[in-house]
Amino acid sequence: MFVLRRGLLAAAGVATAATLVSGCSPSPAPGGTGSTAAPATSITELDYYADEQGSAAWQKILDTCATQTGIKIQRQSIPTAQMLPKILQGASSRSLPNLVFTDNPTLQQVASTGALTPVTDYGISTDGYYPSIIKAGTYQDKVYGVAPGVNGLALIYNKDLLQAAGVQPPKTWDELKAASAKLSGNGKYGLAFSAIPSEEGTWQFLPFFWSNGAELSALDSAKAAQSLQYVTDLVNSGSASKSVVNWSQNDVADQFVAGNAAMMINGSWNLARLDKETALHYGVVPIPVPQAGGRPSVALGGEVGAIPVTDPAAQQAAGKVLSCILSEPTMLEWSKAHAYVPSKTAVAAKFGAETPAMQAFIDEVGTARSRTADLGEKYPKVSQALADAIQSALTGKQPVDQALKAAQQASGS
Repeated sequence: MFVLRRGLLAAAGVATAATLVSGCSPSPAPGGTGSTAAPATSITELDYYADEQGSAAWQKILDTCATQTGIKIQRQSIPTAQMLPKILQGASSRSLPNLVFTDNPTLQQVASTGALTPVTDYGISTDGYYPSIIKAGTYQDKVYGVAPGVNGLALIYNKDLLQAAGVQPPKTWDELKAASAKLSGNGKYGLAFSAIPSEEGTWQFLPFFWSNGAELSALDSAKAAQSLQYVTDLVNSGSASKSVVNWSQNDVADQFVAGNAAMMINGSWNLARLDKETALHYGVVPIPVPQAGGRPSVALGGEVGAIPVTDPAAQQAAGKVLSCILSEPTMLEWSKAHAYVPSKTAVAAKFGAETPAMQAFIDEVGTARSRTADLGEKYPKVSQALADAIQSALTGKQPVDQALKAAQQASGS
């Protein structure tokens, strides 16, 4: 997930598109083994890298693979919120592009329509990848999507502000609570994070939720309540601003750059922006955990490449392009350009050695989790219910236990 690259779902559009798709489940065409169709020389590709930096970096990747494969790539880039509705509508009319890069939590919902083909049909191996990344692209035991890189969240801190206050970067919840309190006052806050009522708010809360042993199938568990109470207490104590319920991740970065927050929970995609602030000295550590010695469980962000059902020749061409994108040199190039963690463990280790600021994000991938691994296509509904509960608790509308009880009922999980 990056500045809304994780895919904030447009609920009304998704509901309409999902209705169109119901009852239409095309059978995937064969991967092409034994196909006599003439090779395709061009394919269409769809992504949501609409921001200037992301779009330019992605275009470079596509240009590289067009040159290497000899296949022309006709690219279409759309805003994030339009992505899932467009894919579902395309699945209904069997008019999807030949290659799509979509937010990983949406993959299972799309695959459930029968609109995708297994990437293994095109000779794409899943060896060497972080297991959680392969799980994110799997539906009913078949791999329908693979990511060239992933992103996640970590704790980014202002070195100068922490040094002046005599505070060490926190590793545990107790240390984070104490540090946030000491760094707050005079209109400044120790910690900033996003808690808007959408997938973005859920995404930012999940490291606290999962690291404490809570599960999305039981939003009203004692572990879940303990996690939400911890975050709520940070806001109620003044260690975090009450405005977190309105702040997007972009807004959080703005507060951090302006010096209004000494620490923030945010993603690796912000590092290029922070590096432009020559007077800002920052550090990055993993998100603090409930107990010393634990490891955080963050949610995997980023996009998976998938090959829809179109025609055998175009599918084979798309498979060649996707194989190029997933090759180690291209994977490393994309990760460097976009501050992603390479999806293969060996490539990630190489990247970490070359890019120290990314090491905390790389360290977290080993214990990161796919948001859809347990719930599949049910995840979006559960995510929204949890986001609503976070809002209710942080605004004081409901006590934590009542907010989570309502979320569990609304989620239907």
